[in-house]
Amino acid sequence: MATPVDKAASVFQLLEAGSKQGYIGENISQLEHALQAAQLATQEGADNETVLAALLHDIGQFCSAKELRRMLVEDIGSDDIDVGAVGHEKLGAEYLRKVGFSEKVCELVESHVVAKRYLTATEPQYYEALSKASKLSLKFQGGPFTPDEALAFEHDMLFKQKVQLRKWDDAAKIVDLVTPGLDAYMDLAIQHLTAQC
Repeated sequence: MATPVDKAASVFQLLEAGSKQGYIGENISQLEHALQAAQLATQEGADNETVLAALLHDIGQFCSAKELRRMLVEDIGSDDIDVGAVGHEKLGAEYLRKVGFSEKVCELVESHVVAKRYLTATEPQYYEALSKASKLSLKFQGGPFTPDEALAFEHDMLFKQKVQLRKWDDAAKIVDLVTPGLDAYMDLAIQHLTAQC
């Protein structure tokens, strides 16, 4: 059975792979984007779970559906399972659940696309400020919320954190910004995973 140290190392290896991948339509790597989001969360005094969610919000870009399927098959002992076609936010949240992260971290990771849909529906200037790549992806993510969807989202217990995480996600695209490295978050991840055992 994997220890919290092993689990954190495995997740961070996936993030490290992001240093080799561009951030879809942006001029920074996926890893730089993740580190910037985590730094923003830290600078604004977010709790540890929210900092981890900011760091890991795009982990689903690296965790393949094949890997998640393998993890699920190991759990249920059957290969008669289909993870379906899901977005990176759902894939990432499910991967983090399987690894042992708290439901709060997973829910925040899973919500960063939903929060974008909310903000584009409720703040006209928000849509205008999105990058070209983010505007394009919005179309594939379901577009802006309807008024009823927006109202329902506002009643979510983590509504404020979900919206804030999305804003950090949007701001975390600065070329050549110096941030703490991934190792700066390793102890936090280990402590978090240990507390979940």
